[in-house]
Amino acid sequence: MEFGPPRGMRDFYPEDLAARNRLFSLWRRAAHLHGFEEYDTPVVETEELLIRKGGEDIVRQIYAFEDKSGRRLALRPEMTPSLARLVLTRQNTLSFPLKWFSIPQCFRYERMTKGRKREHYQLNLDIIGEESVFAEAEVLSAAIRSLILAGLEEGDFYVHVGSRALLGDLFDASGIPTEQFDAVCLALDKRDKQPPEKIAELLRAEGLSDAQVEKTFQLLEIKELDEASDYLSRCLAAEPEKKTALDDVKQLFAVMNDYGLGGFLKFDISIVRGLAYYTGIVFEAFDAKRKFRAIFGGGRYDNLLSALGGKQIPSVGLGFGDVVVAEILRSLGRPLKAPPSVDVQIGFLSKEEQPMALRGARTLREGGRSVAIDLKAQKAKKFFTRAARSGARYAIFIGPSERDAGRYVVKNMAEALQETASLDELCAKVGE
Repeated sequence: MEFGPPRGMRDFYPEDLAARNRLFSLWRRAAHLHGFEEYDTPVVETEELLIRKGGEDIVRQIYAFEDKSGRRLALRPEMTPSLARLVLTRQNTLSFPLKWFSIPQCFRYERMTKGRKREHYQLNLDIIGEESVFAEAEVLSAAIRSLILAGLEEGDFYVHVGSRALLGDLFDASGIPTEQFDAVCLALDKRDKQPPEKIAELLRAEGLSDAQVEKTFQLLEIKELDEASDYLSRCLAAEPEKKTALDDVKQLFAVMNDYGLGGFLKFDISIVRGLAYYTGIVFEAFDAKRKFRAIFGGGRYDNLLSALGGKQIPSVGLGFGDVVVAEILRSLGRPLKAPPSVDVQIGFLSKEEQPMALRGARTLREGGRSVAIDLKAQKAKKFFTRAARSGARYAIFIGPSERDAGRYVVKNMAEALQETASLDELCAKVGE
């Protein structure tokens, strides 16, 4: 019998869970700093909701099943459809714009690679009901801030910013038909996984000629905003007043500079995202050396709610997985370290000292300190070895002398200092 978890899934031993919870706490802190409210949904959704977006690889990766009443259900592969369902349910009573976040567990049956499991947790940040690029700036600022809180710095990672709308403008200006634009974007999103000749084959399958395929690859080589601007100016010389999506991208970079975060952004027209519901600016964050998968990704999805039967509401969001960021931090020698889970470890030499230990534990717990009390008597040397290994900030060992004096010896484990205290003084000696 195999005792490991199912393939692609993870167990979390206490030390692993502590590190995961540390990341979650940083995500929540960054979200709260930016005024986002937390929500949640069931991990199981109707298969119909997930498939109605249709056409992407994600549909083939769903863990789907039938319940005992014959209903087709699935484990959620992402959070955005569930969010859309929540908003649609109360769209006539909600006060927009919404700034919501969640930390769901998601499941996808797909080929595992470095940084990708078949289940993961992710931070979802979404703003519903705001059409300006300030929405993109807010979700990006919150995501970048969470990485800074985790220990990453400018130069460790970059957010690559593109725009499906801008790419559509470039296609249109170049004479490339846009009828199959979503399918073309789906093919282009595979560029990191497939060789150029395979991408070219996929593009031809969508109806592009050899010349149009070559032009598509040329457009994806545009590296700077000014270069995209110059190209559009040349192509639209006869229509200089025509507004393009380039203006929104430029404004986003300006807003992020005002936030002091412009140094984390790079223009990258090749970022298209594989999900068909994206409509405008899109982005993906990568480590500086591109050794790992995307840290997070997202963008504007103005048509998803209307596609599911509701009103059209402008929306922006991103998903930020827990696997890749942990791997990047480890590779940089900066793994997430959880704070000590226990404030005080208490031990005693014999059953005669146990009542004093119990009174001390009760007093400290009532004072808001976390206490791990030994379950049986043991010698001092063994106790302090275990206390050091547990990571407790303070250790209290009670022997006959402490029992006779009625005073506790409180040892600060980090500074190797100790003080004595009466029962009433214990909480003051053990800081918050």
